[in-house]
Amino acid sequence: MKSLNTILLIDDDETTNYLNHRLLTRMEVAPDIRVVTNGEEALNYLNKAFAGEPEYPRPDLIFVDIKMSVMDGFEFLEEYQQLDQQDKDKVVMLMLTSSASFYDLEKLKQFPDVRQHYSKPLTEGDVRDVMREYF
Repeated sequence: MKSLNTILLIDDDETTNYLNHRLLTRMEVAPDIRVVTNGEEALNYLNKAFAGEPEYPRPDLIFVDIKMSVMDGFEFLEEYQQLDQQDKDKVVMLMLTSSASFYDLEKLKQFPDVRQHYSKPLTEGDVRDVMREYF
């Protein structure tokens, strides 16, 4: 399995972040796994990463939760859509959700940056599928 450089987890749930971080580390998917707890922090991180700031490596893969405080997943995606397409072309964005309601899945279709959605927490099978399909 190919190894990525950096993965960004965007979720305000500590348990989910812990489980996903542990799984991705155990599977040696990327040596650098960053965690932010809301969409606002994620945008700050990505703006610095896309500007080339060395302490903010550009993520190869982003997992974003839908339901978060401060700025939720959909608000984040609306802002993300404004970012430079050339920067976004190098990033695979996936949605993680505990509640895949019909409404949320319909709304996701408005955001072409999101390639797919997965249920929380990630499983080994999910990670293998992601790596096979996108990398």
